[in-house]
Amino acid sequence: MYKRFFGLKENPFNVNPDPRFLFQTREIQEALACLAYGVQRRRGFILLSGEVGTGKTTLLNKLLEQLRGERVTTAFIFNPRLSVNQFLHFMLADFGIPCESHKKSQILLQLNQWLLERYRAGETAVLIVDEAQNLSLEVLEEIRLLTNLETSTEKLLQIVLSGQPELEILLKQPVLRQLRQRITLRCKMSPLTLEDTRGYISERLRIAGAIGDSIFNPDAVEMVFRYSGGIPRVINLLCEHALITAFAEEQRPVLADTIQAVAHEFELDKPPGMVVPPLEGESGPSPVVDSLQNLGQLMDRMRKGS
Repeated sequence: MYKRFFGLKENPFNVNPDPRFLFQTREIQEALACLAYGVQRRRGFILLSGEVGTGKTTLLNKLLEQLRGERVTTAFIFNPRLSVNQFLHFMLADFGIPCESHKKSQILLQLNQWLLERYRAGETAVLIVDEAQNLSLEVLEEIRLLTNLETSTEKLLQIVLSGQPELEILLKQPVLRQLRQRITLRCKMSPLTLEDTRGYISERLRIAGAIGDSIFNPDAVEMVFRYSGGIPRVINLLCEHALITAFAEEQRPVLADTIQAVAHEFELDKPPGMVVPPLEGESGPSPVVDSLQNLGQLMDRMRKGS
């Protein structure tokens, strides 16, 4: 409803993990290159970790977009709360492997034969598991055993595990030490800096069709950074509702006061677990986000209020 007012063609701050809107900081470029390298070199296990809302799923969607143009077959599991059999059947279905048997031995035999065919054809198969911190120990052990599908020199299945920092804690358990030892590459996602936040907002507006005068006042962008802690998902929430508020008040550009009002509405002015980072030139704590457990509640309120 505010697109015409601000001269936009689409919503610039949609929370969907659209790879078109991936803002490639140096860290994100390195993570994407690390993931692509691990897949291309058949390194087996790759770990991607980062705090909630830092853009892991968007990055994975960008990786999937690249892989599909490079003769790479992919399976993407986004709901990890599955039993072992459910996990295996979901994986085969996403790979497009027909299998009517419910016996694990038959499922694995079918998978192994299919992987060998892909390997002989010079193709690569990749299994990507998002929200992997929610996997059960049984499923994690089954994933480890999938790396036993190999030739004498190379792994037949490349596996990317993506999750919140809790995943790294989970993998430190003694019972998972064999899985931990097989992780060959590790990639991390961190909150954005103030400079990156400026670029992030500007780039999303540009992709959405913004031209001409700035839509956000520079002070408003700094305020977004302070209240979001550099977390892209929270930046989207603040900016989306600031645009709605500014449109209702016929205000352009968006001002810092509007950001403050939105932050207060969503209780981001004193969110539990967040250390608000200082602006450039200020002394204070570094931009570290310990937890954003209240983010789901905030998103629910956002949907109800829209």
